[in-house]
Amino acid sequence: MGLSHEDLDLTNDDHFVDKQKLSAPIKSTADKFQLVPEFLKVRGLVKQHLDSFNYFINVGIKKIVRANSRITSTLDPSIYLRSHLLIVFLISVLSVFKDVRVGEPCILSISMAEKLNPHMCRLADMTYAAPIFVDIEYVHGSHGQTTISAKDNVTIGRMPIMLRSCRCVLHGKDEEELARLGECPLDPGGYFVIKGTEKVLLIQEQLSKNRIIIDCDKKGNINASVTSSTEMTKSKTVIQMDKEKIYLFLHQFVKKIPIIIVLKAMGMESDQEIVQMVGRDPRFSASLLPSMEASIMATCFFRLCHFIQPVECISEGVTTRQEALDYLEAKVKKSSYGPPEKVFILYSAIKLLDGKALYILRALFLAHVPVRDNNYRQKCFYVGVMLRRMIEAMLNKDAMDDKDYVGNKRLELSGQLISLLFEDLFKTMTTEAIKKVDGILQKPTRASRFDFSQCLTGEKNHNISFGLERTLSTGNFDIKRFRMHRKGMTQVLTRLSFIGSMGFITKISPQFEKSRKVSGPRSLQPSQFDLLHCDLLYKWGMLCPCDTPEGEACGLVKNLALMTHVTTDIEEGPLVAMCYKLGVTDLEVLSAEELHTPDSFLVIFNGLIIGKHRRPQYFANSLRRLRRAGKIGEFVSVFINEKQHCVYVASDGGRVCRPLVIVDNGVSRVKQYHMKELQDGVRTFDDFIREGLIEYLDVNEENNALIALYEGRPKEMKGTTHIEIEPFTILGVVAGLIPYPHHNQSPRNTYQCAMGKQAMGNIAYNQAFGYLNRMDSLLYLLVYPQRPLLTTRTIELVGYDKLGAGQNATVAVMSNTGYDIEDAIVMNKASLDRGFGRCIVMKKLVAACQKYGNDAVDRILRPQRTGPDAEKMQILDDDGIASPGEIIRPNDVYINKQVPVDTRNNITSQQSDSQYRPAREYFKGPEGETQVVDRVALCSDKNGNLCIKYIIRHTRRPELGDKFSSRHGQKGVCGTIVQQEDFPFSERGICPDLIMNPHGFPSRMTVGKMIELLGSKAGVSSGRFHYGSAFGERSGHADKVEAISKTLVKHGFSYSGKDLLYSGLSGEPLQTYVFMGPIYYQKLKHMVLDKMHARGSGPRVMMTRQPTEGKSKNGGLRVGEMERDCLIAYGASMLIYERLMLSSDPFEVQVCRACGLLGYYDYKLKKAVCSTCKNGDSIATMKLPYACKLLFQELQSMNVVPRLKLVES
Repeated sequence: MGLSHEDLDLTNDDHFVDKQKLSAPIKSTADKFQLVPEFLKVRGLVKQHLDSFNYFINVGIKKIVRANSRITSTLDPSIYLRSHLLIVFLISVLSVFKDVRVGEPCILSISMAEKLNPHMCRLADMTYAAPIFVDIEYVHGSHGQTTISAKDNVTIGRMPIMLRSCRCVLHGKDEEELARLGECPLDPGGYFVIKGTEKVLLIQEQLSKNRIIIDCDKKGNINASVTSSTEMTKSKTVIQMDKEKIYLFLHQFVKKIPIIIVLKAMGMESDQEIVQMVGRDPRFSASLLPSMEASIMATCFFRLCHFIQPVECISEGVTTRQEALDYLEAKVKKSSYGPPEKVFILYSAIKLLDGKALYILRALFLAHVPVRDNNYRQKCFYVGVMLRRMIEAMLNKDAMDDKDYVGNKRLELSGQLISLLFEDLFKTMTTEAIKKVDGILQKPTRASRFDFSQCLTGEKNHNISFGLERTLSTGNFDIKRFRMHRKGMTQVLTRLSFIGSMGFITKISPQFEKSRKVSGPRSLQPSQFDLLHCDLLYKWGMLCPCDTPEGEACGLVKNLALMTHVTTDIEEGPLVAMCYKLGVTDLEVLSAEELHTPDSFLVIFNGLIIGKHRRPQYFANSLRRLRRAGKIGEFVSVFINEKQHCVYVASDGGRVCRPLVIVDNGVSRVKQYHMKELQDGVRTFDDFIREGLIEYLDVNEENNALIALYEGRPKEMKGTTHIEIEPFTILGVVAGLIPYPHHNQSPRNTYQCAMGKQAMGNIAYNQAFGYLNRMDSLLYLLVYPQRPLLTTRTIELVGYDKLGAGQNATVAVMSNTGYDIEDAIVMNKASLDRGFGRCIVMKKLVAACQKYGNDAVDRILRPQRTGPDAEKMQILDDDGIASPGEIIRPNDVYINKQVPVDTRNNITSQQSDSQYRPAREYFKGPEGETQVVDRVALCSDKNGNLCIKYIIRHTRRPELGDKFSSRHGQKGVCGTIVQQEDFPFSERGICPDLIMNPHGFPSRMTVGKMIELLGSKAGVSSGRFHYGSAFGERSGHADKVEAISKTLVKHGFSYSGKDLLYSGLSGEPLQTYVFMGPIYYQKLKHMVLDKMHARGSGPRVMMTRQPTEGKSKNGGLRVGEMERDCLIAYGASMLIYERLMLSSDPFEVQVCRACGLLGYYDYKLKKAVCSTCKNGDSIATMKLPYACKLLFQELQSMNVVPRLKLVES
């Protein structure tokens, strides 16, 4: 990565600043909005998922295979592959993976490969996956004669493909081609189709890898932890201060190890050098003194136990590296770590390794810090920095790291997660292959030629396919190799609404369980590193402050903001070389004394200390200029931490960053003509990045920046480094739908984020009613969805105006009929007749004709047209399957199926009718409702069985109890439905659709809803859409109330939005003006028809004999603890007796008066008998709840004897 002299002449600003551009007139802020849609074309929303998966497919998978490319066996020393390998005589290389690639999605059969598309997989319940091909070189032969062969395009498994990724058939297709494939052009992709179900791999929040985190444990001990992660190894190193002594905690050692011994084992034998490495400050050396004494004591005890030296020499302690290694060797856990024993012997023979302890220090202790030529100096310096930061934290608590700070977090995207999973499955496959090879080589006589490639191919060996599919299907990542045990990593992409599915893809899953009652990770905490000491919210613009669930997950489950991008890995080698060219002094040439000199800063690149720089500001500015000139990656971050005397350079993946406009001397670099070129299509967003007009900043680098919300005069912008592109991009996709959110109370916006995902509407262009339509298990569709009259910029950016989820209702804010208390809504019957709030519920039913092991098959018969069951089979066609368009009622048969009686024994002849039994499937639905068979599809499953899918359509109109909501968290149920004649009406004859109680406003403080009513009313009057984007008044993306009021007055309405209404009952004018106008209302999925449930008698649970639970099982209504307390308070004892026993589980028992234990009734002797007394002389019969009788028996089984003492009533 060479640079010309012009590029390296970084001190001259003329190369990077165009003076003519600076002198151009300042443009208005509103013009920068066009950058947002251009950004969303190339980055943001779902693009980070796609970038991450593409990186894994193109780069990551090759790295994994390259790092584990050799499969070896230890049994046949005559076989070897390459002469230059170190391990020639003891370990034979049997196979080498030369290359790996993922093909196109298809089904591989014997004759040909049939291409797959996602819609085909959805309909046929298949996994949308592509084959993984490898080119291998391997040894084969027999009877001592071996040859080396190569084979290309060997399939080792199938990789599930993310929709719209580079390997997907939808990649790069236009709208017409997508329609031909049955896909919606607005569908963003970013998910998988697993067994016909759409699954999203949620973004996972993790602490940064390869970074030093200073923290406190529960006992108050300060520790420095580093989670190291490389392509080869993953480990965690913890250095902890315990009772003023510093110890190393590593999983491979039996117990804690004094850190001084570890440093001496790595070659730093001088105590003076150790003190110099940590720092010459007397406070540092005083803190290290107890640790040095601890290392002496530990070694003394070790020598006493092993009789290494006489007692009089004990006081000397560890002085040499070998003594330290001997001490560590004794502390290694007995379980097998590192390479096998034969490898240890071999390494010892060629002087590379001296034992397990040195192997652990080399490969597992701070695994990301490399050891070159057996030189551990870089690791020693790293430990020195960790010790210094620990002691600083001990002396000053402000030096502690905040684990909840976004800069210390990394977001793991689909690519990284599948990479981990694939690495584990690939290593498992190679291990299994070695076992198979060893088994073949152990046989004394091998008749056939040995062919290694057979151990990788075939359906039985496709563990990678099964592992990937199972993990993505269940969401349980159980990777023991990396100690990763997480559940719920994937979730079904719920298609309640278009915006709900968009919210799913930007959701961030927390790193720990939600049940912990901690406030730290949940809160929006201010950054501690701002230069001007003004607290900025570090999540500003990165994470949405509104979109988080209520309840225990509040603040933990987060969503990305609109213009957030999550980085992927960038090649490190050229960047490190660039740092050295810019004056970084290599760590190898530094002495321990020079490590912490006050006049220079450490340079840390992706967690690795690469050297020091005497001019940190010059170095940081130089890298930033190179980034703006396009010479290094656009996502490289440079951050100067003054407190730690470090310059952090980051190019790793998982960092959240966002684009900002660069400012020079108080003037924005983006000019009016730039935006004109952008609108004309001459310039793209990437051109702005390439020309250094806009740059990406991550959370850490934002601490070195001063960001202005709006552009001002150069004098006002003094010290400003960047300007926001648009302030409303602080919000996410779902929160961006709310008009005027900055005028609402904060929790109301959070409530709307949750309810906006439950609103019915259109989910996609291919949702229903067509040839290439979806067959989801449950679909809620609004019949007449509309786009909101008062819209926002986010709505247009994400396509919500094309796939809306609500209707504009004329709302009158007044008290009416008393049925509107507690947020209930009074609805106009004529509006409902015209289709307001009408929805369609589509449910999928599946029936399969199964094939059995004895070749018997289920069969479908013609329906009976006469007879007792004929009435239930009226909807069946002549083929025995329900006909599309028929009205289906509860208990109707939708498939007239029969199953064979014998499914085990082999069939010798054709089966007769007597060998089948009926297995008709009956429709279960709400009584009194008429539903329609919308579609019937026939397909085959993966086992070749006939699969029949039905879509049942149910059209519903709003009824009492259905839930509605505005876009401001104002939810309410339908309280009553009133005839239009009885509804109030205005002078113009306008009759409202809904009446809302005015008491919903004062305590909720949703002023945004009032402005929405005004804006929508003005929009209807003037015939244009008004805008209400967040913080948009200054930039022109939100209409001001004054302007809206002027529009209303201009069209003959009151400036306040109030109208004179007349009573529908008396025809007289109402005594007050009523606030009336259109508001966008959403119908939510919670409908009374799905929830209403009651029963008289019904099924009972087998064990307790109590009624079942839940509507689906026709269960009873439970009288719980609180209900029981109410009845006790009323003194209704007989009602309690009736509800808790007679209506639940009454049971008649025989009780012995003598011993008080339960007896039984002997039907032979026709009398009651006591089991203990063996007679039936004094037996009484009484009623008990059956659960009580069970309790007594369980107590008796545990040797606790409850006795009943009976008294005559």
